Amino acid sequence: MHIAILTFEGFNELDSLIAFNILNRVQQPGWRVSIASPATKVQSMNGLMIEAHASLEDACDADAVLVGSGRLTREVVANAEQMSRLRFDPARQLLGAQCSGTLILAKLGLLADVPACTDLITKPWVEEAGVAVLNQPFVAKGNVATAGGCLASQYLAAWFIARLVDVEAARSALHYVAPVGEKDIYIERAMANISRFL
Repeated sequence: MHIAILTFEGFNELDSLIAFNILNRVQQPGWRVSIASPATKVQSMNGLMIEAHASLEDACDADAVLVGSGRLTREVVANAEQMSRLRFDPARQLLGAQCSGTLILAKLGLLADVPACTDLITKPWVEEAGVAVLNQPFVAKGNVATAGGCLASQYLAAWFIARLVDVEAARSALHYVAPVGEKDIYIERAMANISRFL
């Protein structure tokens, strides 16, 4: 099972790396989580340089793809060559997008008739792309999910785990990262946000 997190130049660390950490809490044979990028190295919006594990083409073959956000997402969607490399199929893949990553799914035509969540800065661009934006942290329809707000990345990660493994695996992953003394409240809130979309 390969889960690819699309991570572009200028990426938001919270979106890509929180999901990366939570998704890696699953310990199953063949479970693999990778950072997929258009280059071998990408730099975050705050100067963190990381190495990619996979290419965009590898992500297209993954079982699940989470599209992270970043400061340069509008440049990503304006780059026809780069966008042409993104070929996803919600009939065979789980697809998720975080904040401005929602704009990428919208521009790829993968949010037709699907309301979406995104951050407040990206909202007008997603609406301009013809997608209705909801005032909530998470929504999913079928195999496509979106989240709005950096710290909603936990909801996307939990949804991916619940769909690919089961709900108990999602709860367990969240339990590991939840603040001490708030674990039950934290997990219940997260599961309340995703449970109706499972």
